[in-house]
Amino acid sequence: MILFKTVRYKNFLSSGNVFTQIDLDRSKTTLIIGDNGAGKSTMLDALTFGLFGKPFRNVNKPQLVNSVNERDAVVEVEFLVGKKHILVRRGIKPNFFEIETDGTQLQQNANVRDFQEFLEKNVLKLNYKSFTQIVILGNSSFVPFMQLRAADRRDIIEDLLDIQIFSSMNNILKTYAIDNKIKIDENKLARDLLENKIDLKENYILQLKRKTKTLITKYEKDIKKSLDEKDSRIKQIDEINKSVEEFLNEVSDAKQVNDKHDKLTEYQRSILRNVDSEQKNISFFESNDDCPTCKQNIDHAFKHKEIIQKQKKIEEFKSAVDKIDGELDETRNRLSAIQSIQENIQNHQTTIQSINNGISVIDQYVKKQQENINHLEQDTGDINDERKKLKEYGKEFKEIEVQTEELIEEKFIHETARNILKDEGIKSRIIKQYLPIMNKLINKYLTQMNFFVSFNLDENFNEEIKSRYRDDFTYDSFSEGEKMRIDLSLLFTWRTVAKLKNSVNTNLLILDEVFDSSLDGDGTDEFMKIVNEQGTTTNVFVISHKGDTLYDKFRVHMKFEKRKNFSIIV
Repeated sequence: MILFKTVRYKNFLSSGNVFTQIDLDRSKTTLIIGDNGAGKSTMLDALTFGLFGKPFRNVNKPQLVNSVNERDAVVEVEFLVGKKHILVRRGIKPNFFEIETDGTQLQQNANVRDFQEFLEKNVLKLNYKSFTQIVILGNSSFVPFMQLRAADRRDIIEDLLDIQIFSSMNNILKTYAIDNKIKIDENKLARDLLENKIDLKENYILQLKRKTKTLITKYEKDIKKSLDEKDSRIKQIDEINKSVEEFLNEVSDAKQVNDKHDKLTEYQRSILRNVDSEQKNISFFESNDDCPTCKQNIDHAFKHKEIIQKQKKIEEFKSAVDKIDGELDETRNRLSAIQSIQENIQNHQTTIQSINNGISVIDQYVKKQQENINHLEQDTGDINDERKKLKEYGKEFKEIEVQTEELIEEKFIHETARNILKDEGIKSRIIKQYLPIMNKLINKYLTQMNFFVSFNLDENFNEEIKSRYRDDFTYDSFSEGEKMRIDLSLLFTWRTVAKLKNSVNTNLLILDEVFDSSLDGDGTDEFMKIVNEQGTTTNVFVISHKGDTLYDKFRVHMKFEKRKNFSIIV
């Protein structure tokens, strides 16, 4: 279990040059209130930046540094993993990233990306995507589970059930399988060569007995046959090289396609930021009758006009996004095709290497045959010595056959294991075992929040939702308040499953403005009942503008204010 203790930050967003510290394990329930822009949600960005190097909201890294002090932004996150005390420190201007375990700083011998991977895989045992599904539920840039891609949904569930290890094991087995194939091929070549040696030795002994020219003639035929085989393999290599050249021509546009994909992705992000900005402007006009700055009344007609114009812009932006989506699909398809062709090139190159190895064996064989012919022509030798050598060859041949059988058996085991470790193998079986539990928990929490539907996830984590009267629904067909109830039910379900598996179990749960727009009074009361049932090991933080209605429901209250352009806790 991860027990989060504190998050501290300074010169981060609107915080000043003095550390703001929030004790994350102080109380079972904590209410965070304050005006817009007072810095309530800064703790979310600080927490995710400290742990994962990126904020929770869509804020560029340079913008995270306080605009007044313009340097020395520092975030510290302190937590326990079992009995180990962990401190993660991360800074901007200057940039640094440090991890302390029980007071000892870990040596950072790798680059930042590798060090971050170490933190996620070996310390936290969860990534940003899983963290934001289990620990944080927000209204801004948060993407609910039901709005994620199928692959992302599966990744989160695999993290919860601690079965990502099977994918790693499968990759290791893939490497073993390649090595195994190489060893089998090498043994086959060695066996074939030894088999030829045995044949040669037997024939050589026969030659010693008969001293006929027949054996020499056979050697010469073998040499000719081998040389013909060599010529055939050389021609085969030429044909493969031609194919490789054709493949290389087919992927000549790889860089252009990658560049196009990156540009389209960035353009799409830019448009989505514009959509978010326009939506915020709409929310401003919808929520305000007076200007917060000059206190003058905003004309209703003007508001209506502005809202209509901005809604029109949003639709235009969304249309542009749809168009870009189409182009992105085309580029992704092309990138997939390029990757497939590159894999073909690699396979061809591997084949060429294998053929060249065979040619080397042939050359050795021809050389040896010629030597044997020369020996027969010059000296009959001692037949007893040749028989001893033949016996040694036979013993070596048996050893190679035993090794080959063991390798083939090992290959079968690897193939069987890989089939088991595939997505449709053991992982699917584990997921099938937990799906009924997950669905039961989801429906339990929905019922507790007075949302009476039958909600079930299938093996691909697509939803099937039915009303009391068996009417079919989808997640998108519900209101924002109903969606929020579903999101909360999923959140508590994932946390419960995490506790059962002890995979990404944590004490921390943060809800950002969940109560402000999507939950009514009844929904809030039912949600608080669920929170109070989480036990003493759960610390819930709720960020809200509804301090007046929520105040008496929380044990601890924390208010943020803006003083002299800096956010402080009062």
